[in-house]
Amino acid sequence: MHFKTIFKSLKNKDMLKRLMIIFGILVVYCFLSHIPVPVGEVSTFRDAVHNLLNSTDFGSFLNMISGGGLTSFSIILIGLSPYITSSIVVQLMTKAIPSLEELSQDGEAGRRKINQWTRIIAVPLAIVQSIAYTYIIYQKIVGSSTAVLPDLTTIQWIIAIVSIVAGSIILMWLGELITEQGIGNGISMLIFASIITGFPKTFASLTSALLDTSNGSLSLFGWLNLPVNPTWFWISLAFVTAIVIIIYFLVKLNEAQRIITINYAKRVHGNSAYGGIRSILPLKLISAGVIPVIFATAFLSLPALIGQFILSKNGDNTFAQNLVAIFTAPNASNFAELYPLGITWRWFIYPAIYFVLVFAFTFFYTSIIFNTKEIADNLQKQGGFIEGVRPGLKTSEYLEKIINRLNLFGALALGAIALLPFISDYIFIVFNGAPIGLSLSGTGLLIVVTVALENLRALDSKALMVTYDDYGKETV
Repeated sequence: MHFKTIFKSLKNKDMLKRLMIIFGILVVYCFLSHIPVPVGEVSTFRDAVHNLLNSTDFGSFLNMISGGGLTSFSIILIGLSPYITSSIVVQLMTKAIPSLEELSQDGEAGRRKINQWTRIIAVPLAIVQSIAYTYIIYQKIVGSSTAVLPDLTTIQWIIAIVSIVAGSIILMWLGELITEQGIGNGISMLIFASIITGFPKTFASLTSALLDTSNGSLSLFGWLNLPVNPTWFWISLAFVTAIVIIIYFLVKLNEAQRIITINYAKRVHGNSAYGGIRSILPLKLISAGVIPVIFATAFLSLPALIGQFILSKNGDNTFAQNLVAIFTAPNASNFAELYPLGITWRWFIYPAIYFVLVFAFTFFYTSIIFNTKEIADNLQKQGGFIEGVRPGLKTSEYLEKIINRLNLFGALALGAIALLPFISDYIFIVFNGAPIGLSLSGTGLLIVVTVALENLRALDSKALMVTYDDYGKETV
């Protein structure tokens, strides 16, 4: 990274204008997360949403990528999940339908067309999700013994659905505006902003517990007395150290790649010679990114949601109770409810299934986005070859063998990252007797690190373009 060039580019008015536009859009995004859905008693709905999020891991993940919109029952409570789902569906269809695959390879015009279809598909998905969320939240309130809510009228339902869908469409539009500035992907940047907005709350909770000296203060070396809670001092130190180590590991993991050298045969056309050069083909360790974690979380959320729906109709249903207990991610808020007798064998079922699904989806999604046969055919058409490997089918088999090896380690690492919250909770259960609500979200940190590196690269590239003339003068 050329940080000196980045700071120098801030003197450029166009660059400064672009950054101010992005900052302004992020402020608007945070403001939208506090505009409530205009239906019923907002505080009652917020309490119901809070209880619902604590009961499902997928709800917590959706709340994270919606910038807290679910918790506050705001108009962006479904966030960017319809657009993300639509993007995944379109990518799968592109690989499955030959005509769409040809369109994706048709330059900028083809990509614009596919992006347009992605946005169109996201609208009905947003409608379905908004109806489902509103219905589940309403049933949660009705099923509660502490809340009384009259039946929603048709107009109230329409207002709620329209406002939620409009909020999701506004987020897609804001993401497009950020992308147009040429400094990173707008959708990724909004998700990044939604995650880091939760950091101050975690820091405030940690600081409050650290400064609580009702049970005594910390004494170091027998003479140095610190006005902090002794237990939480060591917990905070371990927590911060773990975050630093995990971030370092995630950066290395995200940047890790296998370099394949590509040779191009020398060709003679008339009096001119072409080719005879070398290039590289970088193969990332985790090509699928965080998509396998999203797939696995969504897949595991379905049985728990079915169980919740059955329990809303019949609270004594044993099958539904077991379904919720097994397929609900244990955390600090629901551990005592799910496992009143402490750790049991069922505690390990959810993390084990979660790990297996992340591992499997990593291989599945990589096989979709990385077509070794297509790459081998393109290299053969361009006169490129890998030294010691025959062009065509042998090249495809060679690349597939390397990708599978990379995926093996990458899938294991991604699965371990996804299990970090369970590992940290388990450690606190063993040493503290119960979870303390301070989990390490490996998925959130992975998204933050990945998007931060991508945006830094985009900012660096833009800064080099802006300061190109000055760079040429300095060189001369």
